[in-house]
Amino acid sequence: MDIDVERLAAYARGCAVLGSGGGGAVAMMRMVARQALEEYGPVRVLQPEELEPDALVMPCGQVGTSAVNAERIGGRDGALCLRAEVERLRDSQVAALMASEIGGANGCLAVAWAAWLGLPLVDADGMGRAYPRMDQTAMELNGISPTPAVICDERGRTVVIDHVDGRWLERLVRASLEAFGGQAFSSEYALRASQVRACAVAGSVTHAVEIGENLPDPLVEGKVAAVEERSVLVEGLGRDAGRLVRIEAQSEYLAVFENGEPLTVVPDVIALLDTRSGETVQVEQLRYGLRVAVVSLACAPIWYTPAGLGLGGPETFGLPGLPEPARLRDTVRLRRSSGSGDSGDSASSGDSASSEKEFPHFRLAAEEEER
Repeated sequence: MDIDVERLAAYARGCAVLGSGGGGAVAMMRMVARQALEEYGPVRVLQPEELEPDALVMPCGQVGTSAVNAERIGGRDGALCLRAEVERLRDSQVAALMASEIGGANGCLAVAWAAWLGLPLVDADGMGRAYPRMDQTAMELNGISPTPAVICDERGRTVVIDHVDGRWLERLVRASLEAFGGQAFSSEYALRASQVRACAVAGSVTHAVEIGENLPDPLVEGKVAAVEERSVLVEGLGRDAGRLVRIEAQSEYLAVFENGEPLTVVPDVIALLDTRSGETVQVEQLRYGLRVAVVSLACAPIWYTPAGLGLGGPETFGLPGLPEPARLRDTVRLRRSSGSGDSGDSASSGDSASSEKEFPHFRLAAEEEER
């Protein structure tokens, strides 16, 4: 598969959904990626097995606040600097790039960088969604060392961090961001091609394209009735009139409750879509009166393991005592199916929701909402 200008639209839309309300400004980074593709040509997406087993795969992304990242996009110089330093530290040439996180702007950044550097993009990433911390990766769960890690800016100023674990890497990078003006490019958890399928989230680039081409059906459609510091209320409209859901949010959307009962919780991907435009709504963009559809879909299987839930589950974000996400989704599906009488929405017999691959087309409902 190649990512060209045409396919970029669906890919970016999927990355925005996988951002789960965070992950930075996708629209801006999509424009950067589009310009890179127009200038340098399509990016080849490879399966890990298409590379030599010992080929070096370089994860890449930007770190910093969303506001700063949206203002300071950077360019090809930052990509060249980061690759050169990773190759020096690893004493090996970079054979392919991989998004550190597919969710949000970093998914599109990886495409831009692959075009600029003339490198393929591996069909994988480190998270399968967006998470706020650098150590919240599949590589961390699978024992891949995060170091030596590199952060740099567009001027080539570089910091190398070594001999620390993932949590210490997160602390040191965040401390360094002040000197960088609040934003930098980073590469950590570098790995060999033979490790990608087992230790990263394989298939996530293809998955993002699928989501962008076929958005999931909503849990509820309505308008934002209230926005508080860490929660938002959505009042149902149209076929969902009379329903009221509460969404817990921090950097990303974390859980959806109705009548005090959870409908979906992290590590499930939760996204809000503007029903007029179909674009995702980030946490920082929420405002009263906005017409939205609340959607949810399963994340990568590794996040539903005990170790995965410990690193990226609800308790990590101060939401203890919630049901296991996979079992919760089956319960919600049964409840919604019995309420609607639609046998086509029945629960699957499998215990894990992470194997679901269907994404029914999301229907815009602006006219219905207005009525």
